[in-house]
Amino acid sequence: MRIIAAIVGCLFAVCAARDAGAALSREELKKALDANPDLIIEALQPKRKELFDLVRQAAGEEEARAAKEREAAMEKEIDDAILKPLQPALDDKTRFRGNKKAKYTVVEYSDFQCPYCSRGFHTVEALRKKLGDDVRFVFKHKPLDFHPMAMPAALYMEALSLQSEEKAWQFHDKLFQNQDKLSVAFFDEVAKEVGADAVRLKKDLDNQAVKDKIKADMDEAAKLGFTGTPGFVFNGVPLRGAYPIEFFEKIVAKLEGKGAGKGAKDKGAKDKGDAPKH
Repeated sequence: MRIIAAIVGCLFAVCAARDAGAALSREELKKALDANPDLIIEALQPKRKELFDLVRQAAGEEEARAAKEREAAMEKEIDDAILKPLQPALDDKTRFRGNKKAKYTVVEYSDFQCPYCSRGFHTVEALRKKLGDDVRFVFKHKPLDFHPMAMPAALYMEALSLQSEEKAWQFHDKLFQNQDKLSVAFFDEVAKEVGADAVRLKKDLDNQAVKDKIKADMDEAAKLGFTGTPGFVFNGVPLRGAYPIEFFEKIVAKLEGKGAGKGAKDKGAKDKGDAPKH
């Protein structure tokens, strides 16, 4: 609005000068501009620096307003989720990383080929380092159709997990640390590095239980409203995207303030002890 006002002001100034000081009505100005559109360019030429500054300022103000709206919407979603948390499936078959009895649970829905998921991987690692035994991590699959190596990578991880959860976590780390190398040959190379039984691995890649596990993860992500990757659920609070660690810290502060940092509820989970850390 300020830009429009400035432009109109310039036009009135030019037209008034051309009319020897006579005042113009809105209708007269419109008629004059319709007949002489070149007046617009002529009016703006002397004020182009001021106009550019106004445009840049308006763009900055709009960006700040939009960011404030997004932050407010996220704050509301966090507050609502603390009162009514999302409930990812966690049971005695869940592959936890970290202290099984931790009061904070991070569930991630991810795609090994997604560049934003690579950022999410580093954020989770920083969060695990910061919170230590207070956090446990669960990785769930959401391979996107347009990432051709995402589903094969998911199959390899779940097939490896049948041999050893620790080998599966090592595979998980290696892929996100080398996302530019994803291929079946690379998956086989990493599986060999972590000490997998290659014959069993090839057989388990076609295991229906492995495929069902991935499908269950994908169905759950859709049910919880995650359309892209990565998606996180932190003690029931959703984060949709590769947010930096500060957003997780904000959730921790809110949970602590509301006395809600009690950990996620596991349905049917039995204490198997702490999962190995890597």
